[in-house]
Amino acid sequence: MAIDLRLVSHRLLQLILRPGFWFTTVVLALITVPHYTVSLPYPAFLNQLIDAIGLARPTFERVLYLAPIVWAGFLFGWRGAFFTSLVALGCMLPRIFIFSDSLADSLFETGAVFIIGNFLALGVASLRREREYRRKLETAQYELKESEASYRYLFENAHDAIWLHDLEGNFITVNKATAKLTGYSNEELSRMNVKSFLSDESLELAHQIRKKLLNDEVVEQPYEQRIFRRDGSEAYIQLTTSLEFDKGKPVAFHHIARDITEQKRMNENLHFYFQKATKAQEEERKRISHELHDDTIQSLVVLSRQLDALATSIQGLSPENRARLEELWRQIDSILQGVRRLSQDLRPATLDRLGLLSAVELLASEVTRYSKVATRVTLLGKEHRLPEEVAIALFRITQEALRNVWRHSGATRAEVTIDFTNSRTRITVSDNGKGFQVPEKMSDLAKQDKLGLAGMQERAQLIGGTLTVKSEPGKGTTVTVEAPG
Repeated sequence: MAIDLRLVSHRLLQLILRPGFWFTTVVLALITVPHYTVSLPYPAFLNQLIDAIGLARPTFERVLYLAPIVWAGFLFGWRGAFFTSLVALGCMLPRIFIFSDSLADSLFETGAVFIIGNFLALGVASLRREREYRRKLETAQYELKESEASYRYLFENAHDAIWLHDLEGNFITVNKATAKLTGYSNEELSRMNVKSFLSDESLELAHQIRKKLLNDEVVEQPYEQRIFRRDGSEAYIQLTTSLEFDKGKPVAFHHIARDITEQKRMNENLHFYFQKATKAQEEERKRISHELHDDTIQSLVVLSRQLDALATSIQGLSPENRARLEELWRQIDSILQGVRRLSQDLRPATLDRLGLLSAVELLASEVTRYSKVATRVTLLGKEHRLPEEVAIALFRITQEALRNVWRHSGATRAEVTIDFTNSRTRITVSDNGKGFQVPEKMSDLAKQDKLGLAGMQERAQLIGGTLTVKSEPGKGTTVTVEAPG
């Protein structure tokens, strides 16, 4: 195995720079020098100590080598103790062979110092590791307590309602916002079940979410839920739910809820207002369309016929005057066609008389005639009569989609597919135009000045439908609206 010399040299440099290394080296030197200088006298108290414990001076000096070995074990672990014991062994062996009177006893003492020193060093190193472990454990426990206290403070004082309940729905812990949302105190909630707040419909939704989470299925979050407060009033919440685990097993559900009751009511009021405004707009369009058809168009038709009769009945009319009359007749006819087209745009009579399919087919033929964009209508399923508001909304969305095709897409052909089913109606408008980059959220259409598409989405929502737009630069656009009916 290759040895990384740079790594070895770096570690040796770190070892040499540590004060403990030099302290151990100095202690070894202080023990070794008198060990070989037999003539060097010890202080009187040290001689008395040696006599008291019944050891010869060489034996006592060998015992002293235990000190740097144990100290090295404390500072550097068992590797440091073993290396120091080898150095101590190298310091003791020459004296044994040169000065020792009893070679066997000296070798035994030296071996005992080597073995005992390493065992003591291992014990000290183990104690040190245990001490460090306990210190880290105490630090971790302190940090955990601090973290728990911080979490508890955030939990209790969070603006959103947060609670945990077990797999049966019994509350485990709740915060102040939950008590404020439900009208019950924390103590009362601790003895209650979430079923107390839910209607049958809401309970069914809760069961579906529970089943998906337990089966590790994807849950679209946040989701809306309707609950009942203590006073019997309804509240709407936007809810995020997750599972809590203990030893790998699910034990509770964790909920974070935001009260959106006022927002929901405001949206409903805005939706109602927009629905009424759209209905009034359609009624006004219908009235203007009928007036144009019954009054303006009829008057223009009469005037056109009178000019035609005048141009053919007057004898001796000069060619110039006859040409002027014919030009006036053509202008009136052009105005008549424009007014008819305007009347159709405002409220096509075909929609009220023959239904959505006929109105869309007429719209497609007009788009082909005036914009030169070849437009085809395809029917899927069996046509049936739709409620008036649904038919009008689908027609307006199709009308706006085709208007976008000829005004903005640069397409040469478009296709409208109407799919009738028993409970839903789907209309798809696709083209081969230049396309565009669709925003990630449909709500961002207005920000990108896609006001026509934003209006189409609002109309779809008014009838409980959905609108999807798929497009890429250079790959055309597909608009799909689906609504009940």
